[in-house]
Amino acid sequence: MQEMVARTESPGIRSEELFVNMGPQHPSTHGVLRVLTRLDGEKVIDAQADIGYLHRCFEKIAEKRQLFQVIPYTDRTDYLAAIHDELVYVMAVEKLLEIEVPERAQYIRFIMSELQRIASHLLWFGTFAMDLGATTAFLYAWRERERLLDIFEAVTGARMLYNYLRFGGVRNDVFDGFESTVERYLKDFEKRLEDYHELVTGNRIFEKRTQGVGVITAEEAIAYGASGPVLRASGVKYDVRKNDPYLLYDRYDFEVPVGQNGDCYDRYMVRMQEMVESAKLVRHGLADMPSGDVMGKVPRRIKLEGDTYARIESARGEVACYLVGDGSDRAYRLKWRSPCFVHLQLLNIMARGGLIADLVASIGSIDIVMGEVDR
Repeated sequence: MQEMVARTESPGIRSEELFVNMGPQHPSTHGVLRVLTRLDGEKVIDAQADIGYLHRCFEKIAEKRQLFQVIPYTDRTDYLAAIHDELVYVMAVEKLLEIEVPERAQYIRFIMSELQRIASHLLWFGTFAMDLGATTAFLYAWRERERLLDIFEAVTGARMLYNYLRFGGVRNDVFDGFESTVERYLKDFEKRLEDYHELVTGNRIFEKRTQGVGVITAEEAIAYGASGPVLRASGVKYDVRKNDPYLLYDRYDFEVPVGQNGDCYDRYMVRMQEMVESAKLVRHGLADMPSGDVMGKVPRRIKLEGDTYARIESARGEVACYLVGDGSDRAYRLKWRSPCFVHLQLLNIMARGGLIADLVASIGSIDIVMGEVDR
């Protein structure tokens, strides 16, 4: 649908604004996102995100299921980084019930979380580059991600929707040879990263399409509640893994990459550098992972009473879960904080004054997953 609206700016000069629906079927909207754009020629005057085309009723379903039955539903929110959303949910329940997680299970969660970050960023890198015309980069990224999903499948039995974490630990231990398999993957992956930079990072066309495009200032990012790479690209050095450590992050030293300009290019570079840091963290975890049980002691009948709040640093930013219990085996209320939902509010700031082609780059740069937005 499109609508032409004529307006007269001054005597003898007439211009037209074009209202265009971008999506919800457009591939460059990274899912069923509809953007109502108001254009003056190719210049974007206004861009409003219209969501709700993938509504999963996750929060309400979670209040109607027993606590353990909710874990598979968390997978279907951020389906590109499902381990992260499983983790924040089980952490919330464990916090309220004071369940202790064995150290080996903590290490497995830690390693799997950082491998999941790499897998998510790989898919983002490939699709973002393809949005800007670099098809080869997508094929490269897909190749490395497939090898990583092979590891996830060997551990959990699934490639994307895992249902792997449990209250008190993980469903099963890792396979024999897990450490050597992951180490072999990391060595190959780090070599491939050099290829990615040679292909994309220094490309003049890529630089022109991303530098100075979709700028978000640090003040705007903070005011809107941005987090993750979107916030750090604007120069704010905030990472939940550092500022409010969970799992084993306080045991290891790692860098938090930040940008300076808050544009699409900085958001790209932050994620590329994060993959390097994730590989380092995985190696630390592999070197120190102890033997032992992977499940702690959990009450046979779980009753949730009181309220609790847990948060983690997912691939897209700060994911949080607020749980309220009324003494039953179901959550009285579950509230999910989605970084993708927050970042979509910044779309109009990023788009105004730019070209319609720049809007594609801006949407890709914030790395949204609509299952998490329409939770």
